[in-house]
Amino acid sequence: MQIPFTPSDRSSLGVEWELQLVDIETRELTAGAVEILEEIRPAGAEEHPKAKHELLQSTVEVVTGVCGTVAEARADLAATVGTVAAAAERRGLGLMCAGTHPISNWANQKISPKPRYEQLVENLQWLARRLQIFGVHVHVGVRSPRKVIPIVNALTTYVPHFLALSASSPYWVGHDTGLASSRSKVFESLPTAGLPYQLSGWDQFESYMDTLISTQTIESVREVWWDIRPHPDFGTVELRICDGLPTLDEVCTIAALAQCVVERLDRELDRGYTLPVPKNWVVRENKWRAARWGLDAEVIVDDQDTVVPLRQALLDLADELMPIARRLSCAEELAGIERIVAHGASYQRQRTTAEANGGDLTKVVDSLLEEMATGLT
Repeated sequence: MQIPFTPSDRSSLGVEWELQLVDIETRELTAGAVEILEEIRPAGAEEHPKAKHELLQSTVEVVTGVCGTVAEARADLAATVGTVAAAAERRGLGLMCAGTHPISNWANQKISPKPRYEQLVENLQWLARRLQIFGVHVHVGVRSPRKVIPIVNALTTYVPHFLALSASSPYWVGHDTGLASSRSKVFESLPTAGLPYQLSGWDQFESYMDTLISTQTIESVREVWWDIRPHPDFGTVELRICDGLPTLDEVCTIAALAQCVVERLDRELDRGYTLPVPKNWVVRENKWRAARWGLDAEVIVDDQDTVVPLRQALLDLADELMPIARRLSCAEELAGIERIVAHGASYQRQRTTAEANGGDLTKVVDSLLEEMATGLT
């Protein structure tokens, strides 16, 4: 089976941000996407070009077009979020984002009335019904299918960096899970989700997809939800590892990190280097450590089993990438890594709010709504 890959400009950027619709009075996730998306749909169009349905009716996904810089992606997202927020406000709903909702029960959520989602629930049953989770996905352009699989393999080194920086799901249905990112563990329970297989090249990717499709495991490539995956139609590498982020600043920091890392790997391939392929069991262990301890994790960094604090690894990575960030005009956004490490990732801020309010998780919802509206203070 041949899968055409549509080449992209190097380091072109696209971002997807899954937003929660929250009743301002009850602070619960509340269905409203069908009505909101119908209201903002341009006349004569089937749907809004940059605001989409997701699995749950309490979710609206906003997406950018193809952007050249993080600043362009920021402006694109901000415009669409403003449109969605205004329509939500008219219905007594607010917008917020985190990897999970602190108090709402997935069993109470309505599935979006689209055949794709109805079929997903029919196939996966309980695994799909409990997907009350929210993420940020970043696409970075790649010029050739020859480069895609080596870049995907090498990017798995940075799974703990992206996950810890974005971790924002300590709570599940009103309880503290003890994890920084419970979303990552919920999502990887799906049969085609989780860490990507370390493949030898595009031909093996095509062979794998051929097996899944011919055996009726999936209908299309888009049903493989790896933490990092090739996207043949867009001509990108897509990073799906991140929890949902509460603020546009944090989304842009993640986008800058993704763009800079992929740009570095792409240039190393141009210079004739062979990109490193980390051991699968090390990648799996590092992902767990980031999901459990977030920024306080210690991660394995080489074949000699050297362990380093993830906070320091993130700061060192930001320093290494800063010359690339300046070339890509995203130095300010990449510097957000230092601010997040100093100020606290979302999972830490949520726990601090809960502790300050005697464990009242509705106050955590309020803080997430406030962060979405005003950014970090």
